[in-house]
Amino acid sequence: MAEDDLRTRQLEQMQTQLAFQEDTLQQLQEVIAEQQQAILTLRRQVELLKQRQDEAGITGGDSDGAGGTEKPPHY
Repeated sequence: MAEDDLRTRQLEQMQTQLAFQEDTLQQLQEVIAEQQQAILTLRRQVELLKQRQDEAGITGGDSDGAGGTEKPPHY
């Protein structure tokens, strides 16, 4: 009888641990989905900024005065 009680308690503990792990896994999956959505949004925003930059003729790198770049007044 005592062995049955021990096994029953162990089984209950394992079921409790499994329930907590399943809950944690679900929470992690939700966070991952939110982060993936945020990444996609940021990628779209970067792409739009690149398009705007290309359309405006702004280039990165050397600043030879072309492309509408001016030195700040303190130079």
